[in-house]
Amino acid sequence: MKRRLLLVSNSTLHGSGYLDHCQQHIAHFFGKDVKRVLFVPHALHDRDAYTKTARDKFKTLGYEVDGLHEAPDPVDAVRRAEGIFIGGGNTFRLLKSLYDNQVVTEIRRRVLEDGVPYMGSSAGTNVATISINTTNDMPIVYPPSFSAIGLVPFNINPHYPHYLGAAPASSRHMGETREQRITQYHEEPDTPCVLGLREGSMLLVEGNKATLLGSTKARLFTRGKPSVEYDPGSDLSFLLTH
Repeated sequence: MKRRLLLVSNSTLHGSGYLDHCQQHIAHFFGKDVKRVLFVPHALHDRDAYTKTARDKFKTLGYEVDGLHEAPDPVDAVRRAEGIFIGGGNTFRLLKSLYDNQVVTEIRRRVLEDGVPYMGSSAGTNVATISINTTNDMPIVYPPSFSAIGLVPFNINPHYPHYLGAAPASSRHMGETREQRITQYHEEPDTPCVLGLREGSMLLVEGNKATLLGSTKARLFTRGKPSVEYDPGSDLSFLLTH
């Protein structure tokens, strides 16, 4: 399989600017063969402003950016793309827009068959997985399906909290923890693994190899099994055949 994915938990890390914490990984990921990156800004309402943010950042890394919303034919834009980057925002809005623009199947084909590099951050990482069932976002719009692009055979929960299990003792929050919510998801039959990506972490997928990158650990949830912590640099390739 030709797929190359860089699935980032968050686009902005506390104390740094947009994509600063992963810019070296981005440059290495897209390399010198890619000159132009197709940016999908549909997770946010102001697509022009969002595209400008991505365009300005990628220019500092040596890449030109085209906004998918600027293309007269979105499907043709995906067919011509040298690289794809889907940004964060609201996952439901994003997935609905992908279906509305009829690009879900074409993105999957370009990535899995043609080897076009795909980068996602937050919501853009969510839609790369089996479904958006484990997003943190509110369903502000209703996509025709919760099924996503399906570039990997598991789900991801971006922005996973840094603490383990229950909230810190100082917290007075009485709602469910993220771990409890993912456990509720796994109470449903035939639900896939969920990788909790903390802010500062990202998953690099190259063919059938997956590696955890970044500065923070990730937590893996498997239905019917205890959750497991993984350090940066861990080989998570088993998730691709799980």
